[in-house]
Amino acid sequence: MFIHQADNWTNFVWDKDKVSDKLMQVMQALGYMHGRLSMLGFEEQLKATAESITAEIVSTSQIEGITLKTNSVRSSVARRLGVPAEGVAESISHDVEGIVSVELDATHNYKQPLTHERLFQWHNDLFPLDRRKHYQIDIGQYRTHGMQVVSGNMGRERVHYQAPEAQRVPQEMELFLQWYNDDTIAASPLKAAIAHFWFVCIHPFDDGNGRLARALSDSLLARFEGSQLRYYSMSHQILADRDTYYRELERAQRGNGDITDWILWFLSALLKAVQSSDSVIGNVLQKTYFWQLHAEAPCSKRQKDILNIYLSGYDGKLTAKNWAKLAEVSLDTANRDISDLVQKGLLRAVQGKVRNVAYLPCFEANDGIPFEDIQLIEEDNHTFISMMYQGKAYREQLTEGDLQSLQQEERTLRDLVYKYFAYLVVI
Repeated sequence: MFIHQADNWTNFVWDKDKVSDKLMQVMQALGYMHGRLSMLGFEEQLKATAESITAEIVSTSQIEGITLKTNSVRSSVARRLGVPAEGVAESISHDVEGIVSVELDATHNYKQPLTHERLFQWHNDLFPLDRRKHYQIDIGQYRTHGMQVVSGNMGRERVHYQAPEAQRVPQEMELFLQWYNDDTIAASPLKAAIAHFWFVCIHPFDDGNGRLARALSDSLLARFEGSQLRYYSMSHQILADRDTYYRELERAQRGNGDITDWILWFLSALLKAVQSSDSVIGNVLQKTYFWQLHAEAPCSKRQKDILNIYLSGYDGKLTAKNWAKLAEVSLDTANRDISDLVQKGLLRAVQGKVRNVAYLPCFEANDGIPFEDIQLIEEDNHTFISMMYQGKAYREQLTEGDLQSLQQEERTLRDLVYKYFAYLVVI
């Protein structure tokens, strides 16, 4: 028996004590995140938003097995937010423009009521007009036939979920929209968790229900925070634990209306997403500090573009070969670009390399180091760098790349403490 086959199936219940404890953790994490954001100017906040929305769009698509080019998504998001697009320009497909439109409408227009027509427009955006011939589904309208979530080979199929009959969908969606738009039920992480579950249970469209459910959650979270700016990606966290995500949904959909476990899983994922925003915010702070540190050093647009790719966490060493590939220039031109930056102090060669020399951005200033009690801390299989500044303790999680560079003696602890904390002094 599936949940929607019970009478009054939307009268969900949950353990309020357990949920309240997890909600408190989420609130504390959000408070810490917004405290860090106060160190950023509006332009830097927009840059952090662009990165978070890019991660959200790439991840929510990947959950459904759809791969989008990150740079293409980033270019579309940056253009719409009015943020300079960093890195090498990418062409933007209609698929990318469509999902970007959905996400930005959901989070920027969070005050607008959710209607059938708005959902139909979102569904249209997910399936661009020039690609319609590839889809054997109804687009921009609720489904007109039954729907099952099935896995396994032919003859050995397993039905994970069977949605309500098609004729029930309009009435079910009307009830959902009344609840979603009811201001007496305040927007909150709890309401976002319920909305996500309720929507995928109805499964009102032939395809795209997961992406739309996640957009609805994002919209409620934006309404709860009262901000169009986003600094974390819930979908990125769901993608990291996709199997559990689907397992918890299925368990709740086969349950008796007690959705405690689903809510707790959702809030735990949200907590991890908010905590992970530290890396996005920290990255923006690092880039801001880097360019302030080297403000007097003239750079070409190409040099700035490629440096920003690496400063944004490019998964690869900064070598002349990789530089040439990213910038689409010859190896000789890449070597000249890099040599110029080394001479100006923006890059330094990694010691001990002979062939295929690697380089690292320079974060270390020439003045006396203002940080005290610098140390590494191991916790929950992660490595953190911590220090004291003006009597207050700070710490940041090291990226895998930085930890590896430190272990291989390519970076010094002094260099890393500047990379992770110099914004406190400069910004």
